[in-house]
Amino acid sequence: MLLAGCGADTTQSSSAPSPLTQAKGTDITQAAEFNSGPKSAQRQLVLNDHNGRAVSLETFKGRIVVLFFGYTHCPDVCPTTLSDMAQAIGLMAPEAAAKVQVLFASVDPQRDTPEILKAYVPYFHPGFLGLHGSPEQVAKAANEFKVVYRKQLVAGASDYLIDHSAGSYVLDQQGRLRLYLPFALPPEEIAHDLSLLLKLG
Repeated sequence: MLLAGCGADTTQSSSAPSPLTQAKGTDITQAAEFNSGPKSAQRQLVLNDHNGRAVSLETFKGRIVVLFFGYTHCPDVCPTTLSDMAQAIGLMAPEAAAKVQVLFASVDPQRDTPEILKAYVPYFHPGFLGLHGSPEQVAKAANEFKVVYRKQLVAGASDYLIDHSAGSYVLDQQGRLRLYLPFALPPEEIAHDLSLLLKLG
């Protein structure tokens, strides 16, 4: 997946997930990079939310999960993504929107404390959750989703930026990885894909 500068076999068995042929994003249900090895499309995520609760993907079983890796000091990609997600949720029927959980996982554990995440993430939507962890936990979670990130020092400044993968990942209600939503996908198309995935069950 592309870094954001902040400044296969499709045969389906009867038990396999239905293909997302009408999705606006990319159907990655059968993507080779996520389906090599015994874990298949089941990913692992163990972090803490901005309320201090330890969470994993099992915590949100029964809901669609939209997962984005970013950081609160990001000047453009992250706020744009969270804003687009909030607009998409607002376009959905209330009963459908209630079945979607947006997670913002910080790749900047040095600066993104629970207090900062709690002030930042719900600003875009009260139901969104910020996730944080130790550098090792963040690296492990990012690796599960093939997310890359790297610190970029700014010449003449004491601050830094982080280049990071810019897309969002969508897991279905059973916790299976299904969609990749590229950066700047219009909110209408995000809402379409989330509603489609809910209909498929």
